[in-house]
Amino acid sequence: MISFPKAKINLGLMITGKRQDGFHEIETIFYPIGLCDALEFVERCKPGAPDHIKVTGIIPESSTDTNLVIKALDRIRSRFNFPVLDIHLHKAIPIGAGLGGGSSDGACMLKTLNRKYNFSLTDKELSAIALELGSDCPFFIKGIPSLATGRGEILKDVDPVLKGKYLVLLNPGIHISTREAYANCRPLKRSISLEEYYRQPVEEWKDLIKNDFEDYAFSKYPDIKALKEEFYKSGAIFSLMTGSGSSVYGIFTGKPKLPVKLAKYLVWEGFL
Repeated sequence: MISFPKAKINLGLMITGKRQDGFHEIETIFYPIGLCDALEFVERCKPGAPDHIKVTGIIPESSTDTNLVIKALDRIRSRFNFPVLDIHLHKAIPIGAGLGGGSSDGACMLKTLNRKYNFSLTDKELSAIALELGSDCPFFIKGIPSLATGRGEILKDVDPVLKGKYLVLLNPGIHISTREAYANCRPLKRSISLEEYYRQPVEEWKDLIKNDFEDYAFSKYPDIKALKEEFYKSGAIFSLMTGSGSSVYGIFTGKPKLPVKLAKYLVWEGFL
């Protein structure tokens, strides 16, 4: 059985507080895009052997101890009996790039197992299991544009306002640790919610919607800031770093003509 876990971008990311459990309170809009991995599994003919995963693509080597597909499989296997699986994960979503690739893979495994073996788990139940894998994993259960608050697990559907817009996604190949990013940001409670800004025309977002991780990322890695500047020079109506970085996207009204020097950073482009 094969499925295609999608990436996401963050339309704004505000860190509003530090929680007693060590996590942070955030406000963000998760928005799915067309970039995806490929996840396939087949039943092992020989009983008794353990599940096995093979990872190919942009990160051919991956530890099964940290792979969220295996962690998702283990969570479901602790509740239900089903055959041993051979799994193939082909990666096209860069890791540590603010695109939620690992979280999407894990959530997709939960959904696909539920559908394949008729476990009858509801979206709410799947989201609860997904939260055990990561704060943004519940979003990928439904995978529709959502306002995320709390740790990122409290979700509210929002209008798909970027439908018909053209998105270009660049990644400079810089890995930014999420822990490092949070350690270098100061939580700040705002008087106006991100949702209110989101309701404004996209052309006005440049002066309204921010990513609190950008100041730290741009100061430490000027190459990331340069990508955002190039997007605006090329006519983007909005540009932002996604998540804790390091990918940067530009939103356009149509397909843009970008400088040739950006081609080496291109990860995905297309209409939303």
